[in-house]
Amino acid sequence: MTTVSPARRREVIDALRRGAVPSAGLDLFAVGLDRFGTAIGEDLDSVAAGASVFKAVRGEYGSGKTFFARWIAERAKQANLAVAEVQISENETPLHKLETVYRRLGERLTTSAFPPSALRPIVDGWFYALEEDVLAAGQVAGDDADGLDQAVADLLDQRLATVSRRAPAFAAALRGYRAAATRGDAATADAVLAWLGGQPHVAAAARRAAGVRGDLDHFAALSFLQGLLAVLRDSGHPGLLLVLDEVETLQRVRSDARDKALNSLRQLIDEVHSGRFPGLYLVITGTPAFYDGPQGVQRLAPLAQRLAVDFSTDPRFDNPRAVQIRLSGFTIDSLVELGGRVRDLYADGSAAPERVSALVDDAYLGELARAIAGGLGGKVGVAPRLFLKKLVGEVLDRVDQFPEFDPRQHYALTLSTAEMTDVERNATSADEISLEI
Repeated sequence: MTTVSPARRREVIDALRRGAVPSAGLDLFAVGLDRFGTAIGEDLDSVAAGASVFKAVRGEYGSGKTFFARWIAERAKQANLAVAEVQISENETPLHKLETVYRRLGERLTTSAFPPSALRPIVDGWFYALEEDVLAAGQVAGDDADGLDQAVADLLDQRLATVSRRAPAFAAALRGYRAAATRGDAATADAVLAWLGGQPHVAAAARRAAGVRGDLDHFAALSFLQGLLAVLRDSGHPGLLLVLDEVETLQRVRSDARDKALNSLRQLIDEVHSGRFPGLYLVITGTPAFYDGPQGVQRLAPLAQRLAVDFSTDPRFDNPRAVQIRLSGFTIDSLVELGGRVRDLYADGSAAPERVSALVDDAYLGELARAIAGGLGGKVGVAPRLFLKKLVGEVLDRVDQFPEFDPRQHYALTLSTAEMTDVERNATSADEISLEI
């Protein structure tokens, strides 16, 4: 295995112990994703060169859609793209209200150097780049503060000219933010930046100072996204990966809201393909029922046409370059492979790596995988999260800490509905399941 730093190993292992998808290090145990690697790399190269890309990911619950999205996100950060993962939900982030989607984008915006929200350092880096461009042009002396401010303002208007034709408030807010920051008015600068990020209920005094009015609405959200992409490019980030996760929740909302959301998705896809958003890589994730069922994509014929891909063929020959790609989910064999990678990662940081590898061998991993899948009604596809949680927290940790512990003798797997997600709970009707392995 590739040498991994202790901090990175600890972050990954701690997340798996909690039953969560790690925020980084996914390449260490990305099983079954190699077939997508070349196509995703081509997409990221295109986005970095100024193109825009849309991709729909389909998979049953537990097939690894969130993992796959975060795997792409890691690769995007390696290419110096900014990343934002937004979970679509009826109450917090309804898709038919694009201003809310944009707000969540701003809150979750991250880069390889800055955690969420990275909006402030990105904007500050953009103004620094503008100042450097002005000084490099040699038209303004470095000690001429007033001249530099005016030249930066002029350059700002030039860089955002396309955006300003649709949303002049975006450039106005940036000017207001810089003016407040320059004079040391931190409170106003913070408020204006929050407004720029789509936050509602910003103080009226701050909005007046920046020359903007009201809150961001549905129609201005796309123009603000366009402006954000321009700022990202000039601040050293060639693009943005935006993941809209769990889009299948649209099926559970009221019919009028669902229709609006589907139309918003259709609009987003059309805008991406039209070239309005250079540098945007838009990824959505959903279940097959969302793409194929009557309450999802099929409800809006133009959207269904844009996402149509024939999945009746052998999955081995799926086209990873298609607009819609499917994740096949896990088998017992792939669970064992996944467990082996996690075991080896764990062993590398253990005081007794040989003991870890010997007691938690592939044969034992197979027994554990089959037992967990059996406890979930034989549904292997929903087993990975619990499998890794049990493997790390109840097996590997004990093997590592207790020299006399042998998982085959001293551990009996128990699955409780209290530790399950709704999908895992629905796979079994028992409240408590004890399984001998």
